[in-house]
Amino acid sequence: MNTATLHPPLTDARATSARPLWLAVGLVLCGGVLAVLGLGVGSTGLEAVWNMLADPVAAQIVWEIRAPRTVGAFAAGALLGLAGAVAQGLFRNPLADPFLLGSASGASLGVALALAGLGVSPFATGWVVRLGLTGAAFVGAVLAVLLTLALARGVQHTLRLLLAGVVVGVVLGALTSLVTLTTPDILQAMQAFMLGSTGFVGWASCALMAGIGFVCLLLSWGLSRVLDGLALGESTALSLGLPLGPLRAALVGVLALATGTAVAQTGLIAFVGLAAPHLVRAVVKTTHAWLVLLASLMGGVLLMLADTLARGLLAPQELPVGVLTAVLGGGYLLWLMRKRVG
Repeated sequence: MNTATLHPPLTDARATSARPLWLAVGLVLCGGVLAVLGLGVGSTGLEAVWNMLADPVAAQIVWEIRAPRTVGAFAAGALLGLAGAVAQGLFRNPLADPFLLGSASGASLGVALALAGLGVSPFATGWVVRLGLTGAAFVGAVLAVLLTLALARGVQHTLRLLLAGVVVGVVLGALTSLVTLTTPDILQAMQAFMLGSTGFVGWASCALMAGIGFVCLLLSWGLSRVLDGLALGESTALSLGLPLGPLRAALVGVLALATGTAVAQTGLIAFVGLAAPHLVRAVVKTTHAWLVLLASLMGGVLLMLADTLARGLLAPQELPVGVLTAVLGGGYLLWLMRKRVG
């Protein structure tokens, strides 16, 4: 027997098993490069970075505005990427995104009610105002998910859960529009929230998103075997002895917590959670244990890239980052659909 013929398959297997690690390293390096670029992009350009040691104002611009915004963009993108990977595995649908359970509509309604009732604006700098809007968005997102679960009568039936999420999203979206119409003063503030922005993220928000992101990553990694089982079919998952009811509930909790936290801090940012898992799968084929980590890193890198472009393309003016993510993510998915159909 020619033993040389055994080596190529062994080499290929080792290379395949190492691809997720190399992708993770590459994404971390890309994130580092984008973080450096993010410190130099803004209305004052690179001058603030060069002069920050000698100029207290420049140092304040870099460390109190640009740095937390850059770190916050990565944290929010990581939360959305993780939530997207969990949603697609939970619903066994590659087009599932983190907002399917109505969390986005609930967060929007919460912010609209807070703005209409308290007369506050997201452009205000007071920490009480910011905490009020953030808390309203998070509570709205969580309550919307709970309403979805109540209408679906639990998490046992994936299709019923999906349909309930669509219904809740439509109804809460209509209520948000009604609140906005009855209180036109909040229209500009609601527009900023709906388009998404990382401009209001501070160090406290970064710490909150990082802490919750770490918890969600650990939980989703621990539940990755459930996602792998669901990918093979519900009957297969049951044959593995997995208690699907409680484990599905835990996955829904991770999805709601990650999505609600990101939306509460940055508003509605589309396509990051949907595109990040697809980009990972286009590079490597792996289990969900790696996918949730790689999708988190990919989501962070995508949102950092979009945020940097949003600040730099029309500087000193700024584009809404949600517009760029929609264009980039939508363009990629259209290309992917055309490639598969062709």
